[in-house]
Amino acid sequence: MDQNTRKALEAIFMAGLKAVDPEEAVRRHVERIGDRLRVGERWYSLEDFRRIIVTGAGKGTAPMAKALEEILGDRLSAGWIIVKYGHGLPLKKIRVMEAGHPMPDQAGLEAASFILDRLRECTEEDLVLCAFSGGGSALTPTLLPPLSLSDKQKTTQLLLECGATINELNAIRKHLSAGKGGQFAKLAYPATVVSLFLSDVIGDPLDVIASGPTVPDSSTFADCLKIVERYGLIQSLPEPVLDLLHRGAQGLIEDTPKAGDLVFAKVQNLVVGSNRAALFAAAAEARALGYQPLILSSFIQGEAREIALALVGIGKEMIATGNPISPPACILAGGETTVTIRGPGKGGRNQELALAAAIALEDWPGIALLSAGTDGTDGPTDAAGAFADGETCKEALQKGIKPLAYLLNNDSYNFFEPLGQLLKTGPTRTNVMDLICLLVS
Repeated sequence: MDQNTRKALEAIFMAGLKAVDPEEAVRRHVERIGDRLRVGERWYSLEDFRRIIVTGAGKGTAPMAKALEEILGDRLSAGWIIVKYGHGLPLKKIRVMEAGHPMPDQAGLEAASFILDRLRECTEEDLVLCAFSGGGSALTPTLLPPLSLSDKQKTTQLLLECGATINELNAIRKHLSAGKGGQFAKLAYPATVVSLFLSDVIGDPLDVIASGPTVPDSSTFADCLKIVERYGLIQSLPEPVLDLLHRGAQGLIEDTPKAGDLVFAKVQNLVVGSNRAALFAAAAEARALGYQPLILSSFIQGEAREIALALVGIGKEMIATGNPISPPACILAGGETTVTIRGPGKGGRNQELALAAAIALEDWPGIALLSAGTDGTDGPTDAAGAFADGETCKEALQKGIKPLAYLLNNDSYNFFEPLGQLLKTGPTRTNVMDLICLLVS
């Protein structure tokens, strides 16, 4: 890949990343003036509260908590947050606990249980400020009896492998947990609760981001069973999980709190950062670099390799006819694709999308693509995503690497690694899904 093109793609991606920095996102929406605290359009008198607590979970939660700690200053009583391993920051009053993601682990179970116990101690004299971001659901794996951690791990793995959407995955997580789907708010009641969300979900639905810990839950046990049936998981789910869902659907287990429940009477939920904000910033950078930008959508979802073909098709149309815009141009899209795993290879949805694009771009000069996760992690790899253009497959074949074989084996990481076409940012401590950038020159 031409180095100038690669630098342009990376600069556009990094501009989008900068726009959703969690610490700055919080500061744009929260400020303290004396003993008054503004959150969005609402004001709170800090004199009304005996204690002010910060809590939350997610890959971007540490910088969010840092901003809250500095804004609250001497009025902050205590705090506890959970982040992915390697995503913590040194904070003064807020305890930072690290746990596993995307697979829940024992550390997450213990940390989440600790926080839930602290919420049960809250009174109407407390103000609880919550910071939630992508990954918050996996990082808080509390259990409903008689489930075990291994039951939740196997269920999570099955849902990740079958191609379930984040909405579907989180619907089931909420109904297997003691702290999701509005239950943070229920445990903290009658305290005043204010939650700030960095959205990693298409359309920014509050009840799905981090499994909506302080939001009325729109899903039910019956919905969960439909998801299980849709993906053919009846025979493979752990028996205790399936039994719990059936008992819940029969009304034998209380469902998650719904809209109108008294526990939400003193709750404010606010999105402070989203994929859309990142796309607008990326478009501005593309324009500054001399490309005419076009944002397709922040709602991109579906199989990664199919989305790749659609985007490459748009690029080819632009070269052939100048539609929908004339080159030099930058097509931008955001969202979160899925991968149905069929092989034992190593990779992630962004790398798989880039590999499928590379195959479709062979012998098409003038089109280059970067697909990457804003959290800096694509699947179980150390890469955020990958670059691809019309020369990628030729370079691979010269090294004896067969592109289609790697795609069929879901082995995109090992395809791009020898080519030097992986994007490795390290932990970004933010997460607003993925950004896809297509340059047509």
